[in-house]
Amino acid sequence: MSASLDDTHDPSLRSWVESGNDPKTDFPIQNLPFGRFRRAKRDPWIIGVAIGDQVLDLKRAGLIDTGDMNSLMQSAPAERRELRGAISQSLRQDNARRDPLQSCLVPQAEVELGVPCRIGDYTDFYTSISHATNVGKQFRPDNPLLPNYKWIPIGYHGRASSVVASGRPFHRPVGQFKGPDDPAPSFGPTRRLDFELELGAFVGAPNALGEPVSIERAEDHIFGLALFNDWTARDVQAWEYQPLGPFLSKNFASTVSPWIVTLEALAPYRTPFKRPNSDPQPLPYLDSAANRESGGIDIVLEAALQTAKMREAGLPAQPLMHSNFRDSYWTMAQLVAHHTVTGCNLQAGDLLGSGTQSGPDAGQGGSMLELTLGGKQPLRLPNGETRGFLEDGDTVILRGRCERSGFRRIGFGACTGMVLPARGIGERM
Repeated sequence: MSASLDDTHDPSLRSWVESGNDPKTDFPIQNLPFGRFRRAKRDPWIIGVAIGDQVLDLKRAGLIDTGDMNSLMQSAPAERRELRGAISQSLRQDNARRDPLQSCLVPQAEVELGVPCRIGDYTDFYTSISHATNVGKQFRPDNPLLPNYKWIPIGYHGRASSVVASGRPFHRPVGQFKGPDDPAPSFGPTRRLDFELELGAFVGAPNALGEPVSIERAEDHIFGLALFNDWTARDVQAWEYQPLGPFLSKNFASTVSPWIVTLEALAPYRTPFKRPNSDPQPLPYLDSAANRESGGIDIVLEAALQTAKMREAGLPAQPLMHSNFRDSYWTMAQLVAHHTVTGCNLQAGDLLGSGTQSGPDAGQGGSMLELTLGGKQPLRLPNGETRGFLEDGDTVILRGRCERSGFRRIGFGACTGMVLPARGIGERM
């Protein structure tokens, strides 16, 4: 694994940015996630690091000499660690450069936070065996898992152009769908709009076309992780997915959180990667001693829902579920190794979605499809509303955090998206 512990993880470190010392912040000095921000719509994007409720302009602070995030992400692991150390030193409470660096800080609330880099390609995987089993039971009760699931990381190529930043609303998609008893397909706004709680891994260093990445070096090619919501029109999906898989059911919007939490920041929260002894063990190209020892990551994931009526009444979002990424059936290193085994060339900024991260226990489904058993058992919210799937005006908020005794809690910020009414269909309905 590429990341190791060093003085930047010291839980006693404090920053001269006071909000970075708040026990409740996702962004203490031990985190230092990267993102892009701008002050006005026509301004160029600026590379920043989150600290408390502020963002540090890295180029203005003299810590980097590029304004291009994708170029920065290509750095070798040693260079990434060196930059992290320099940023940490600059923000520590006793730093002598505190006064000049004050002018390089901007409140996050006063800037636009965008997609953290240019995303060239996007691949979505299916790494949660709990999610695969829950969904499979709805369609194949006697044999929920397909025979290849435990042997290869299943994935499909998605649409990078419609990945949007947290906070940007999207319109309910329209499409064609057909119920099992319908004589013919219908066309209109999806009636079964869903969220999917995922993590996204951003590729850093590229690999050349024709050169596979070994699992031993796979994490050298991952810059970091962000929260990811792969919105899905379940009725459109059910009608279109055979024989080639998702298309219009997933190409209308996917929401990513603005901050990339680096693998270096996640080093204290690594966990062993284990398979049940009764399951097939990974083939050699998907297996290594390091991956078995620390390929997993302990990340608590949560999804919450705020309806339009809740928002109007001043009610907070209602938690729907929680799960943990350590339960994933495949690791991020395995995703990179499998994706490139054919010689496929990944590029800096490419996004690898983890697939819906559901937990093994009841109520830990990472989608409405699971939480409501396909809409058959709608959720009852505290204000009396019910939801089988998402309605117009609904906002879904994803969050993630890492906690471990002896280390500082860090988080991912929020990944937020609101459903707007469908548009552009007119009399075609």
